[in-house]
Amino acid sequence: MAALFEVSVIPVREALKTLVGEGLVEHRRRGGYTVACLTPAELDELYVVRGVLEQAALAAAVARADDADRARARDAHDALAAAVRDGDARRYNRESRRFHLALVTPAGMHRLQAMLESAWNLTEPYQPMAQVPLAERRALHAEHARMLEAFLAGDAVALAERATAHHEHLRATISTHVPDPT
Repeated sequence: MAALFEVSVIPVREALKTLVGEGLVEHRRRGGYTVACLTPAELDELYVVRGVLEQAALAAAVARADDADRARARDAHDALAAAVRDGDARRYNRESRRFHLALVTPAGMHRLQAMLESAWNLTEPYQPMAQVPLAERRALHAEHARMLEAFLAGDAVALAERATAHHEHLRATISTHVPDPT
């Protein structure tokens, strides 16, 4: 890697240590490094963690959101709608992340958000939405619209309820459509 990128071995080694620490890469003694694989149960667990962390931030986010935050959430939702309309699963995955983060960022809970993003990063290699049928992505997106509506209305209770229902639906969808990566 160092030779390929014409850099010292030290930054490559440090980058690999960071990836191991984040659970994205596994180090095999005398076998090098490999991309970490999650079992279906571990993938589901990460979705539970994502849902719990998001829930922890939503009420504070609604209370602290200003007009710029609401505009960011609308823009993220619009980009997500375009990905659904175009049937672009990879873009849907990326824009869904952007949308969910737009809802929690106003909370100002930087450590919580870092944990949420870390859990999200661990699921990224599976690109789960690429394996979910378009009709199901549309149904999940309809839930995003209801979440956005509650966020824009400043209704923390409705947002929490809608986010919980969305995460349960998401977990069920992932468990049905994402094959065992191991």
